[in-house]
Amino acid sequence: MSTLNVVPWVQTYPVFKQATKSGSIPIAVPRSPTFGPFSRFSLPMVSSLKSCPVSSVPFICSVLTREAFTEGAEQDPQNPAFDFESYILQKANSVNQALKAAVPLREPLKIHEAMRYSLLAGGKRVRPILCIAACELVGGRESMAVPAACALEMIHTMSLIHDDMPCMDNDDLRRGKPTNHRVFGEDVAVLAGDALLVYAFEHMAASTVGVTPARIVQAVGEFAKLIGSEGLSAGQVVDVSSEGLSDVGLEHLEFIHLRKTAALLEAALVLGAILGGGSEQELERLRKYARCSGLMFQVVDDILDVTKSSKELGKTAGKDLVAEKVTFPKLMGIEKSREFAEKLRSDAVEQLGCFDAEKATPLIALTNYIAYRQN
Repeated sequence: MSTLNVVPWVQTYPVFKQATKSGSIPIAVPRSPTFGPFSRFSLPMVSSLKSCPVSSVPFICSVLTREAFTEGAEQDPQNPAFDFESYILQKANSVNQALKAAVPLREPLKIHEAMRYSLLAGGKRVRPILCIAACELVGGRESMAVPAACALEMIHTMSLIHDDMPCMDNDDLRRGKPTNHRVFGEDVAVLAGDALLVYAFEHMAASTVGVTPARIVQAVGEFAKLIGSEGLSAGQVVDVSSEGLSDVGLEHLEFIHLRKTAALLEAALVLGAILGGGSEQELERLRKYARCSGLMFQVVDDILDVTKSSKELGKTAGKDLVAEKVTFPKLMGIEKSREFAEKLRSDAVEQLGCFDAEKATPLIALTNYIAYRQN
């Protein structure tokens, strides 16, 4: 039987280089005259994974995402096409209802209005849906993951509020609406983001049911690490410090986006798996899946930023060019960036090959959705 082996390709990227004896990968943080040398630190990673039989992923061709993706594909009569649209609508509705209940309007009204303004402004809800899908993938129930899914969206919203402010990206449009600081002022926007950051952990710790305290504590610790000074925050500070630099290479760019973008996706998958009762091996496979799909998310985002209008995106198009940021299309060109995104998509899907095929179908569909989205 033929096998899929992603290790040789994965190891060509800086984040996936050979693991140390401790099972972690030493990441050399890029040097720059602007922000100077950083210390080295490790990202947890498995040193090796067994290949998975091709036959263990029978549902890949029957996943419905975009019509262009499935056009001409033969459907297996034994495995009817997965209804991706209904799945997304159902899960997103569960998350939206839970978010509304989690952050009600109460005194002081202004800060809660500001929190709700951005938190409930729509969005694809990719991260919370990934969290729920990962929980169900390892045998858990949706209810176990919903508080964590809400916490992820609170943190994501906080990062957007702060990212849009004049001291960072200075953006006026987010999800088709004026940004938070444009509506409530910079002072309230900072405080609304801070409140969402803190409340995310309170909500996750206090509202998670049907999960052992040990697993809740493990999930909280994992979450904090992935959004802290070695995760999301690290990616953001290096991103801001890199604006206008002319010597930014691919490894530097990957360092930024494996933290700024992929860290929250990794948190979504790993939190869902922890709360659902996943094994250590399952967690590590989902880490690799998250890093491939998270980097792919950013590559696609960079492509859309230079190929779509502000109206199509629901946010300001071309802002990275104006800010003189280095992007994947700027380094690789649009066509090579598309090839890179497709390779990342393929390798993300391969990481799911050793899971139950039917339970993995939603994650495969979400991967394709991220890859082929138009906004």
